[in-house]
Amino acid sequence: MARKKSDDPLDLTPTEEMVLYAVRDRERYGLEIIDAIEKASGGRRKIGFSSLYPTLKKLEEKGFVTSRWGDETPEELTGARRRYYVIAGEGSRALNAKEVFLSGLRSVMSMGV
Repeated sequence: MARKKSDDPLDLTPTEEMVLYAVRDRERYGLEIIDAIEKASGGRRKIGFSSLYPTLKKLEEKGFVTSRWGDETPEELTGARRRYYVIAGEGSRALNAKEVFLSGLRSVMSMGV
């Protein structure tokens, strides 16, 4: 089956890529994703809820992440019920393909091509 252009790992938006890296090693809920991106960038990259959740929905539709509702009891919550996200196989493959491409590009560039 032909891959849609929007599913090409080299066509990930910077926001999609940051979100995938944020959920690559462990399951996180929205605020944790926002905090992880901000901390990892030393505060230089920030993402708001208004762009995070549409990005997560798009990534889930592509099969790049999966999600589940949290098991917390109401007493444990300080706000809305949490939805947890984690990278799926397609998302891992997309990030790996992107890394292979960038590594190849660095190799080509170091040869002066």
